[in-house]
Amino acid sequence: MRQGPLTGLKVVEFAGIGPGPFCGMLLSDLGADVVRIDRKGARGGAPSDVTARGRRSVALDLKTPAAIETCLQLMEKADAVIEGFRPGVMERLGLGPEVALTRNPKLVFGRMTGWGQTGPYANAAGHDMNYIAITGALHAIGTQDKPVPPLNLVGDFGGGALYLAFGLLAGVIHARETGQGQVIDCAMSDGAASLMAMFYGFKASGMWQEQRRANLLDGGAHFYDTYRCADGKWISIGSIEPQFYALLLEKTGVDDPDFTRQMDRAAWPQLREKLAAVIARKTQAEWCAIMDATDVCFAPVLDLDEAPNHPHNAARETFVEVAGVTQPAPAPRFSATPGAIQGPPPAIGAHDRSALADWGLSAADIERLAAAGAIAVEPVS
Repeated sequence: MRQGPLTGLKVVEFAGIGPGPFCGMLLSDLGADVVRIDRKGARGGAPSDVTARGRRSVALDLKTPAAIETCLQLMEKADAVIEGFRPGVMERLGLGPEVALTRNPKLVFGRMTGWGQTGPYANAAGHDMNYIAITGALHAIGTQDKPVPPLNLVGDFGGGALYLAFGLLAGVIHARETGQGQVIDCAMSDGAASLMAMFYGFKASGMWQEQRRANLLDGGAHFYDTYRCADGKWISIGSIEPQFYALLLEKTGVDDPDFTRQMDRAAWPQLREKLAAVIARKTQAEWCAIMDATDVCFAPVLDLDEAPNHPHNAARETFVEVAGVTQPAPAPRFSATPGAIQGPPPAIGAHDRSALADWGLSAADIERLAAAGAIAVEPVS
């Protein structure tokens, strides 16, 4: 039984990688019925494929007319579609938005790409790092010597999946009020640029320099950085506000008068060296004992083995275990309609019959698909 604020929302997801599956996971975690169209004969369904959790899998041979018609029938029943192919692929399959919206005028057709549906780069290959490179985001992140990719959090997931989920739900609200569906052109490059809004404001006001580690929020400030402890582990300090900075100096025992120059950029490099020397005298655990849960704006830097066991995460049940794999729980939290992981990652084609039947295909329709070889299941003899 599905639960969450999106219970009743029906989504068709065409299998892909990165932001598309992550968006599908977010919607499923909040109760949406997400049916993923997989390639017949593909492999998948391992419990470690965390972003594939919570949906049902229908494996179709999209080279067959019967499979294409089945996709269109599912779109007729759907509120939204997620697809992440290069521009033009869905059109060549006969599944583009013009055809789909003719069959279902209220459909919200979400298109997830790196560069968008238009523009000089639209048909070029790329990955997260490339998409954020043209937005200013990658240039701003890293060491003084070079930009460093922030995993694939900014493009794929922040600028991609989250914006797609936001766009789809906005589109569904509009469709329910007006009866009019539409296409959501979600480009990771656009989303990553949007995430940089505050920093473009900083630059316009003179608060941002193009040099990395020379700014308030990029590790340039000694009071907003990570520090190595005596045991080789790290802590994070973000004592920006004066009262928090004063508490940082109190908790670290720093009484050097140079530290009164908190907002003097010219003093930051020297003050960072001095603070690093102080932090290096104690272990991470010792600093946690001194600064945990205070207004220093402090937290230990944890690895993926440590994070699930941190007391705060444990108290909030931020991580859960599904099919033996530790993974993040659904977010955000809803007081009246809490979300839930709807199940482990499905085997490819595990729901060929059940999902199609639940979405309104007749037993005869499903048998015709099986007989035509469009789905993986064997026809009933």
